[in-house]
Amino acid sequence: MPSLELQLLKDSEGAASVRDVLPSEIQAGPSGTVARTQAHVVCANSLMTTLQRMKSGIACLLLAASAYAQTAALHPSAGAAAVRLNAPRSASLLRDLDSSLEQVVAKVSPAVVQIVVTGYGPLEDHGHSDTARIVRQHAIGAGVIVDSDGYIITNAHVVQGAQRIRVILPSPPADSPLDIQPIHAGQILDAKLLGTHKQSDLALLKVEETHLPTVPLRDAARVRQGELVFAIGSPEGLRNSVTMGVVSSVARQPDLDDPRVYIQTDAALNPGNSGGPLVDIDGNLVGINTMMLSEGGGSEGLGFAIPAAIVNFDYQNLRKYGRVERVAIGARMQNITPTLAAGLGLARSWGAIVSDMEPGGAAEAAGLQIDDIVLAIDNRPIPTLPDLIAVLYLHPADKILKIDVLRGVSRMSFNLSVKVYHENVDELADIPDLQKSLIRKFSVFVTDLDDRVRPVLQDTRSDSGVVVVAQTAGPNVVDTGLETGDIIHAIDRIPLQSTSQLQTLVRNLKSGDSVVLQVERKGKLQYLAFEMD
Repeated sequence: MPSLELQLLKDSEGAASVRDVLPSEIQAGPSGTVARTQAHVVCANSLMTTLQRMKSGIACLLLAASAYAQTAALHPSAGAAAVRLNAPRSASLLRDLDSSLEQVVAKVSPAVVQIVVTGYGPLEDHGHSDTARIVRQHAIGAGVIVDSDGYIITNAHVVQGAQRIRVILPSPPADSPLDIQPIHAGQILDAKLLGTHKQSDLALLKVEETHLPTVPLRDAARVRQGELVFAIGSPEGLRNSVTMGVVSSVARQPDLDDPRVYIQTDAALNPGNSGGPLVDIDGNLVGINTMMLSEGGGSEGLGFAIPAAIVNFDYQNLRKYGRVERVAIGARMQNITPTLAAGLGLARSWGAIVSDMEPGGAAEAAGLQIDDIVLAIDNRPIPTLPDLIAVLYLHPADKILKIDVLRGVSRMSFNLSVKVYHENVDELADIPDLQKSLIRKFSVFVTDLDDRVRPVLQDTRSDSGVVVVAQTAGPNVVDTGLETGDIIHAIDRIPLQSTSQLQTLVRNLKSGDSVVLQVERKGKLQYLAFEMD
C-alpha cells in the first residue's frame, strides 16, 4: 500500500534537515501567483465567527484559570465562588465550539471518498522519489469531489500503476447510536483516471455520477499560520476519519533538494490520508494531504498538504489536457547563500540567482544574464527559490512573463515569451496498452524503443534499444544502477534490438558474472558495471 510517510532527512550530524521557508505563501488569486504573508491580528468583536469567538473564549478561560489559581492561594473561599460563577459560561462556550466543529465536518465529509486501487504501484520509499519502484499491491487512499459531475482529486502515488480504481462514496450520517451504518455501506463506483502529474503528486479521477456533494477550492483567502484546519481521509482504511489541528507553516520545504513547498499542519495524518482534503473552519479546501515526516511510521504531528493554488492549477490542466502544462523560460536558477554572495560579490545574500542560460532560449533572447538576481516575477517578490518555482508553476501558458532582476546595483525589467513543457519520463508507465516486460534478475520493467515511447524520451540518439519503464523491488535485488527512462543499448558489448533479446541474454547470466550495460540517460551514453548475486 502506498504510504504517506516521508522519513526525516538527516544532515551529517544527524539533525533534522527541514528548512523553514521565509515568510511567503502560495495564494490562488486572479493572477494565480505567490504573495507574501502579511501578519494578521484577530480582534474580538461582534463580527467574529463562532469559532473565532470560541478561540478567544478559550484564551480567556486560560487567563481566568491562571488568575483564579493565584487568587485561590490567598483567598480560598473567594476562588471557589469565582469558579461557581464562571462554570455556566465555560460550558456554553464549549457547547458552541462543539456545535461549530460538527457543522464543519458535516459540510465537508460527504464530499470525501475512499479510493481502492488494485494493480502495480510504488514501493514505500518514504519520499515519493522520481524513480518508480513497482510491486503488485492493493492500495487505499482518499479523494475529494471538486465538481458535482464526478471529478475527484487525489494523490498520484495513490493511483500509480492502477489496473482498477474504485471509489467508495460516504454513507449517509447516522442520526443515533442505534443507526450505525454497516462497515461496507456506501455506494461503490468504478473510476477512470483522466491524468496524473507526479511532479506535484496529484491525479484526477472521473466517476459516472452527477449531483454529488463537493468541497470548494479556496482561491480567495490566505492561509494563515495558527489557523484551525481539519484533515479527513481513510487512515489505515478507516473511512471518513477526521482530525483537527492548526497550520504550523504556510510554506515549508521538507526536501532541500526539491524546491516544492507545502502547507504544514499538526493535524494527525497517517497512511490512507493521502489524497484527502485539508479544510479551514468554513469548510473550504486549503490543500490536499500528501505526506508526513515520521521516524516511527505513525503520525508525529508533521503533516504536509499541497496548497490549494497548486491543486486548482493542476485540476484545470488535467481536466482540459489530461496532463499539466507548465512554462519554462530557458534559464536555471539557484538559491543565494551568504557564501555564494560573498564569493561573487553580490549586492544581497539571499534570494535566487540566474546560474545558467539555455542558448537561444527565451531568457537569453529577452536579455537576461548569468548572475542576475531575481527580484520579482509578475510583480510578485521572490525572496527564495521555492517562491520563484511556485510563481513559474502558476504562470498562465498564454501570457507574457515579466521578470525584474538586480544586475550589479541596477534594477532591470524584462518581458519573456514562455515555452510550455511537461514532465515526459513520468509518462512512460502510463502509456496506454504499452507492452511491459519484467526482467526479474535486474528488477526492472522494460519495453521496446518504438514510435509510442520515442516521443516521451528526450534527445534519443538511436532508433533501437530497450527502455526502462519502471523498477521493481524484492529479495536479493541486484544494484544495477538503472533508472526509469534509461535506454539500454548493449549488454556486454552485444547490441540490443528488443526486450526478448535482453530476456534471453539475462536468462543465461549466473551468480558472480560481471555485467556491463551501455545505457543512454538524458541523451548521454554511459556504462553501468555490476556483478550478479
